[in-house]
Amino acid sequence: MRAILSIRSLVAAALLLQGLPAVARAQDAPLKGELVVFNAGSLGLPFRNLLKAFKQAHPEVRTSQESAGSLESARKVTELGKTPDILAVADYAIIPKLLIPAHADWYATFATNSLVLAFRNESQGALDIDIQNWYRVLLRPGIRTGRSDPALDPAGYRTLMVWQLAERFYRQPTLARLLQNASPPRYMRPKEADLTALLQLGELDYIWTYASIARSSGFRWVDLPPEINLSDPAQAATYAEARVVLPGANRSARDSVEFRGEPIVYAFTIPRGAPHPEVAEAFVRFLFSQDGQRILADAGLQPAVPPSLGGPGQPPLSLQGLFPHE
Repeated sequence: MRAILSIRSLVAAALLLQGLPAVARAQDAPLKGELVVFNAGSLGLPFRNLLKAFKQAHPEVRTSQESAGSLESARKVTELGKTPDILAVADYAIIPKLLIPAHADWYATFATNSLVLAFRNESQGALDIDIQNWYRVLLRPGIRTGRSDPALDPAGYRTLMVWQLAERFYRQPTLARLLQNASPPRYMRPKEADLTALLQLGELDYIWTYASIARSSGFRWVDLPPEINLSDPAQAATYAEARVVLPGANRSARDSVEFRGEPIVYAFTIPRGAPHPEVAEAFVRFLFSQDGQRILADAGLQPAVPPSLGGPGQPPLSLQGLFPHE
C-alpha cells in the first residue's frame, strides 16, 4: 500500500503556509470562545486529535464534536436547523448538492482516501481471500459482511458504487445485486465507523470501510484495484459509470439527489451563520498547518495538497491565502 504521506506533501504544505498573510499566521490576542464541529464518522479520530491539539494551542477555546454519517451531519443543518462552526464531510459533493446556496457559500477540499474490504485473521475466508477472489469469498454461505447506510453515509453509497464497478471490472453480470443480497439490512449500520466494533468483536467477518479506518483499527484489508476503489483521479471517467440515487436535503420531501462515482475527496465548510466564525477560521488555519497535516496523515488520511475551493462564494479573507489562485 502506498505511503500515507510523502515528503513531497509535507514540503508542499509548508510552502502553502509560507504564503499566508501575517493575519493568518499569528493572533495578537488569545483566542476565546467556542468551536462546534460536525464531522463525518470516518473523521472522528483525526478531528478528535485535531481539536485536542487546537485546544492545547488555544486553551481558552471550548470545543465540541459531533460525529455522524456525512449525509446525516448535513441534514442536521438542512432539516433540524442546527448550524455548526465547521461541517466536514467525507464526500465534497454533499456540500454543493445539499447545502449551497441556502446554508453555505463555499467549501474546500482537504484529504483523500480509498474504500477497502477490512477483516481480521479470525474472519471466515481470511486465509485465502485476495484481490482476485474477494467477491467469491463474500458470496460463500455464512459469511457476514457489514456496510453503512447509503442514505446516511457516503461509505454506504460508495460501497454500492464499488459493487457496480466490480461487476464491470471482473466481468461478472449481476455481481452488484448478489453482493447486496449477501449484505442484508441486519448487517447495515448508520456509518462505517459503527461497523468497526462489530468486526473487532467477531460479529462480522468483513466490513466495507475506508483505508484510514482499517489502518488505524489494526485490521487486515483487501486493497482493491484502482479501477474500483475510488482513490485514483486517473480513473475518474470509469468511476462516473457508477450511480446511486438517494433522498435529497429533506428526507420527508420527495426530492432526490444522484451521486456519481468519483475519487474520494473530503471537504469542509464554515456554514453561513456559523456562531463562532473567528474561532472556525483559526481552526481551518490549524488544519492546513504542518501539525494539522501530520495529524491527518497519522490517522491514515492522505492530505490533499494543494487543497481546492468550490462553490459560488469565497472563504473569509484570512483564509484565502491557503488556496492557490485559479
